[in-house]
Amino acid sequence: MYAAKYVGRGAIAVVEVEASPPAAAEVQIAVAYTGICGTDLHVLHGAMDTRVSVPAILGHEMSGRIAGLGAGVTGWAVGDPVTVMPLCWCGSCPACQSGNSHICQQLNFVGIDSPGALQQRWNVPAALLVRLPKTLPLAPAALVEPTAVAVHDVRRAELVPGEAAVVVGAGPIGLLIACVARIEGARVLVTEIDWLRRETAARLGFDVLDPAAPGAVDQVDDWAAGAGAAVAFEVSSSQAGLDFALRSLAVRGRLVVVGIHPPRREIDLHRVFWRELTLAGARVYQRPDFERAVELVAGGGIPTETLISRIEPLDTAEAAFRCLESGQGVMKVLVKCGSDG
Repeated sequence: MYAAKYVGRGAIAVVEVEASPPAAAEVQIAVAYTGICGTDLHVLHGAMDTRVSVPAILGHEMSGRIAGLGAGVTGWAVGDPVTVMPLCWCGSCPACQSGNSHICQQLNFVGIDSPGALQQRWNVPAALLVRLPKTLPLAPAALVEPTAVAVHDVRRAELVPGEAAVVVGAGPIGLLIACVARIEGARVLVTEIDWLRRETAARLGFDVLDPAAPGAVDQVDDWAAGAGAAVAFEVSSSQAGLDFALRSLAVRGRLVVVGIHPPRREIDLHRVFWRELTLAGARVYQRPDFERAVELVAGGGIPTETLISRIEPLDTAEAAFRCLESGQGVMKVLVKCGSDG
């Protein structure tokens, strides 16, 4: 079989690898589609070489069908459509013991810390499987994982129907957050410096704003009836985005930090104090988030046709990375690893 591997120095190589049967308590998945995300680009750029074992098979946004069952696996059958919640936790650290196993202190994020889905056959623990409806095509099903991220982010915001929510950054996760927040009853404003992404957000029916425009924060206040937003989601991973999100909040507003900020950031703690703001981090997801994401994608609440910009075959997987890396009007890029039938 074939797999796409990150081989270091910013390169992806498609190589032949040996297929092995699933071990006890594992299943083998015939992978149909694997999505490429911003974290995968971080790996490609060498930013995670201290964590990733090179060469590495990446990929954690996926869909496929069960191709084989290991000893002791019950409740599943060959041919079942599935996706994977790619988190393996230890069960014994303080985070796990407190009910927060999704942010286990020894977390194995599958597709980063261990081999991922950019291969034709993928063996994973059966406990990671998430069932997909048989009526859901497998290409849009590859968006369940990023949708679960958005569901978790909105849940962390403790959003109340009718509240005004600002999403700072209109990449795939930002637009998914906007979609989920709208479904949950929020009024949503999307801010983005890139005009193509603003255009995409507008096509999806969102109010949009260029945060670099003069008086942009005042425009947020006007949009929110003079009070500011109840919730701001910072998805841009930039200092400017963080500053804008903070300034857009109303008294007792909630700032949800979604974007990954590798460098230290400055934050206006006086404003946090003065307006009694709340800051919350939002990382990955829990099982109910995944199950809700399946419902939203299968039910048509997520505009998958708009978000999927391009599909590349496995043998040109590097082109999928370069396409996403270009950032030119691209949202989600999928790699077709095998049959979707």
